[in-house]
Amino acid sequence: MVQQPRRDPETRPSPEALLEAARRENSEAGRLKIFVGAAPGVGKTYEMLQSAHARQKAGVDVVVGIVETHGRVETEALLHGLEVIPRKRVTYRDQTIEEMDLDALIARRPRLALVDELAHTNAPGSRHPKRYLDVEELLSRGIDVYTAVNIQHIESLNDVVAQITHVRVRETVPDSVFDRADAIELIDLTPDDLIQRLKEGKVYVPKQAERALEHYFSPGNLTALRELALRRTAERVDEQLLNHMQANAIAGPWAAGERILVCISEDPRSAGLVRYTKRLADRLHAPWTALSIETRRSLRLSDEDRDRLADTLRLAESLGGEALTIPAIGRRIADDVIGFAQTNNVTQIIIGKSMRSWWFELTRGSVVHDLVRRAGNISVNVIAGEELAADPVPKKTVRTAERREPFQPRPYLMSLLIVAAGLVAAAFVQPLFGGIENVDLVFLTAVVAVAVRYGLWPSILASIASSLCYNFFFMPPIYTFTITDPNNVVAFFFFMLIAILVSNVAARVRSQADTAIGRIRTTELLYAFSRKLAGTGTLDDVLWATAYQTALMLKVRVVLLLPEKGVLTVKAGYPPEDQLDQADLAAANWAWGNDRPAGRGSDTLPGARRLFLPMRTGRGLIGVIGIDDDKSGPLLTPDDRRLLDALVDQGALAIERVLLVEDMDRVKRNVESDRLRSALLTSISHDLKTPLASVLGSASTMRDLSGALSEAEKRDLLATVIDESERLNRFIANLLDMTKLESGAIKPNAARLDVSEVIGSALRRASKILAHHRISLELEADLPMLELDAVLFEQALFNLLDNAAKYAPPETTISIRGWREQRSVTLQILDEGEGIPRSELESVFDKFYRAQKGDHVRPGTGLGLAISRGFVEAMGGTISADNRNDRSGAVLTIRLPIPPSAANALDTAA
Repeated sequence: MVQQPRRDPETRPSPEALLEAARRENSEAGRLKIFVGAAPGVGKTYEMLQSAHARQKAGVDVVVGIVETHGRVETEALLHGLEVIPRKRVTYRDQTIEEMDLDALIARRPRLALVDELAHTNAPGSRHPKRYLDVEELLSRGIDVYTAVNIQHIESLNDVVAQITHVRVRETVPDSVFDRADAIELIDLTPDDLIQRLKEGKVYVPKQAERALEHYFSPGNLTALRELALRRTAERVDEQLLNHMQANAIAGPWAAGERILVCISEDPRSAGLVRYTKRLADRLHAPWTALSIETRRSLRLSDEDRDRLADTLRLAESLGGEALTIPAIGRRIADDVIGFAQTNNVTQIIIGKSMRSWWFELTRGSVVHDLVRRAGNISVNVIAGEELAADPVPKKTVRTAERREPFQPRPYLMSLLIVAAGLVAAAFVQPLFGGIENVDLVFLTAVVAVAVRYGLWPSILASIASSLCYNFFFMPPIYTFTITDPNNVVAFFFFMLIAILVSNVAARVRSQADTAIGRIRTTELLYAFSRKLAGTGTLDDVLWATAYQTALMLKVRVVLLLPEKGVLTVKAGYPPEDQLDQADLAAANWAWGNDRPAGRGSDTLPGARRLFLPMRTGRGLIGVIGIDDDKSGPLLTPDDRRLLDALVDQGALAIERVLLVEDMDRVKRNVESDRLRSALLTSISHDLKTPLASVLGSASTMRDLSGALSEAEKRDLLATVIDESERLNRFIANLLDMTKLESGAIKPNAARLDVSEVIGSALRRASKILAHHRISLELEADLPMLELDAVLFEQALFNLLDNAAKYAPPETTISIRGWREQRSVTLQILDEGEGIPRSELESVFDKFYRAQKGDHVRPGTGLGLAISRGFVEAMGGTISADNRNDRSGAVLTIRLPIPPSAANALDTAA
């Protein structure tokens, strides 16, 4: 017999969980299943195909949208028996790229589509830039999708993966795609097994596998990535479990994973409880929540206690926990805590030991004892006060303004008028219905109306006035305050008691409603502020938004100061402020240097006009905010201070985010500069040293053995000196050309030129380089004149010929072809070498990049093709690389536009 989950009859299902469940059940969208792995080669695609075969045997219509087998025989074998949609060919920069044919897959409309490599970036010209967007479109059309992704492609883990592997993954998938998946299947493989598969050539080809083992696929990296995959998948499964429990009103805990709840209050020891919970959560690798229950007593707390409670909640958030405040619902606080714990699948509750007297606990009960008795399967950890005594929240160092509300007579006058109206109504009701019982109700109605509209003290005045009117006008003897009948004394007493109690309850409800409305408004403003900050991308925008929102909500003037070159500088203000006086500047610097408030109303430099508060995040201080107004004395009430803390926290996080983005960009530039510097030094050390060594050797030989050398030998040595000097000259010229290109100093001096003449000049200049190759020149007759810079174009052609001579074996043919193509002239230089690896067709134009053939790297700086591209593009043309179709070898293609006048003349002649 299967045991059904235990449901609490007093607990309602969570509306949010029910809505989510209903959305998934009633939605016409397809279902998404993601196969997740820690690294390439663990078998995600293999498992996906096996699952697809199982679904196909069950009668499901399965179609392969795109599956990358990477040449793995076992994976390719699983494609047999599945319908495969032919791939679409996309041309980009003279390259043909195969992509998934989304339109054909939608037209075929299978029940289940297989779409591999979720993080893939589509070729330019595709309908969507990323493959996960293709998947979302398939799902929106009711097609189920199986897909696969490695854990390093999840957006939120990108920085963690880069820190572990020292490799920045460029292709990422938003976490929202991962979280909306209906099913997640983790494909796990131990590091040793994966490394063995790699060595056996089941993941990459041997040379690529060797490089992977040396860098990415180390046992430490794989273990860390495996832990990331397990944790991220566990988080998603835990979220699904919690939604299921909440949707079905299942009382927890289901201890599939640890969740910790710490109960906090205004007690000074609550900060120690939060820190203890943080340490415990770190040991258990568990999420945790700090919970405060708001009762009627909470509304009567002193300002100091309310500040302490707010600071404790902020401390929990800063330590990585979730901070929540919920209103009391049950008669006991313990019931609310346990209800929250069961709803959220909490497994452990942390609470401090009570320090109250036995009489207090006897008369009002003990939350600790109630929790222990009622917790059921939830563990309750009671922490002694001595363990927490050293961890209080620091005392506030800023004096707050008293919450003084000016006396307003209008509510009291209105309460008397309402009682008078009640008296008139009672005088009208009594003759009609007889007795004074209905008079009681009339006066009670007046008291409730005053309490709801004007609050506690006007309602107490109304209670007293109603009691007096009731006594004077309706209780015999009337028109006196004397009561002769003992029964009437009891009636009057209870009437007055009920009137005061009702007024008190109604006023309390009104106060709670006003508090709730105020909090809703504040929350809406804070939410709008957070959305505004999330949409800003520059530091100036974030600073201005923070200053403006703070000034708007607190009715103060605001300045924001950030460090610049070691000096605290005003960066923004509302109204705009450029500089501070000496007293304010000293207070701001003290607040920055000591991480404590300074200035007006504080314990330090109180003579300043402004109050300065440090802005901090988890990484430390990032700036200082200063506020002031036209009044004197303390600036903020306790509520204002808590609101300011919330605004400052949000602004600080937004500033940190912008600064982190700038730091990342700076790091990327530094890494790129270091890479280029290293490549430059490597190139210089080789390409300067080799020709210089040849020149030095030949010259030394001629000097020392001049008499013993024949004339032929001397000519050979002299030719070596000249050839190597020319090679060195070309190297230096390339460096200078690249420097000019990067600085933008090269501006083509264009003139109408015959292409064949420039080609002939380049061939004559490269005659020594091409001496061991055959040259084939095939130019279409009557090519139009082009707007070219003769010097730049000849240098570009020379670099292309030099590149062909390096990579083509001796005695092979280098071909130059040219023809007209509509509005452009196309030139191609073809060699008979080994060609260019398809993955490097674009990389060959990068600075200092040299293609590696086998174990040999050709001599050169790696600048020739980069310079050629820069020169050609400066003249309005394009250059691209590809491989020959008729045989092995590379082909470099230049396309140059025909001037409009020349094109019109040719069209007229035709």
